[in-house]
Amino acid sequence: MVDVKLYSLMKVYESGSFSAAAKQLSITQPAVSQHIRALEQELNVRIFERGSGGLIVTKQGEKVIRCAQKMLGLYRLLEQELQDGRNMMDHLTVGVTHTAESNPIAEALAKYCAENNAISIKIVTKPITNLYSMLKSYEIDIAIVEDRIKDPDLKFLPVDTDYLVLAVSKEHPFAKRGMITLRELKNERLILRLPNSGTRNLFVAHLESNQMSIADFNVILELDNVATIKDLVRRNFGVSILPRSACLDEVKKKTMVLLPIENLSMMREINIAYQSDFSQKDILRGIIDAYNETLKAYR
Repeated sequence: MVDVKLYSLMKVYESGSFSAAAKQLSITQPAVSQHIRALEQELNVRIFERGSGGLIVTKQGEKVIRCAQKMLGLYRLLEQELQDGRNMMDHLTVGVTHTAESNPIAEALAKYCAENNAISIKIVTKPITNLYSMLKSYEIDIAIVEDRIKDPDLKFLPVDTDYLVLAVSKEHPFAKRGMITLRELKNERLILRLPNSGTRNLFVAHLESNQMSIADFNVILELDNVATIKDLVRRNFGVSILPRSACLDEVKKKTMVLLPIENLSMMREINIAYQSDFSQKDILRGIIDAYNETLKAYR
């Protein structure tokens, strides 16, 4: 049902090479080249150009690739829905950010599956920009994201309100404080998320609103794994700016202390994002109910 040329197109795009795409598809390189030429002739566009660093996607090629992603995503969705109908089971692919992977969302999804035997969930962890692209191309069914974007094709259902805090070890001198100032934070060893993360961007935006820069602080380590950051903070290698929702287990076990920072009210929403044509709204409400039940264990 799907033109095989689209598979060749996506493999060339993903691998950046005709030969790599041929190897992954188990066909010859001339066959892949012929598929791309045929697409270009059919659509009267140039999809790829050769540059000094390898293949470059043209402006028109970007449009073709976005459409191909959506077509293949819809076909995979059709296959899954037909298979689900035969097996009397619904499969749901849920995209989450690295932050959401560490908060009660994953536990809530597991709880929902445990209570609904006809549901199977696959969790995919990606940066938030990737999740939106995957959602629009039907590679995932829903996404758990912080805040929301303006897009007429996407709908958002609020799950919770979260806010960023300073996370410190129970051994840290700040652990006995009720609040700290930005001036005090300047003297600390900061372990932060990478610059492309929503958590990092929210922190930087609030610093700038206070006429300050991230360059004013002693950032000793940057990484994307929230679990690793928490482990380093617990062992008192430094302090970090983290979402409160990602640290509930540590607070409950009293292995970490969370503190507000004076003049920084870093709040944001946690939402379920989904395509406007997503039909299983009852699943979304069930996930939110499971999330609220999960939160009770941390109170």
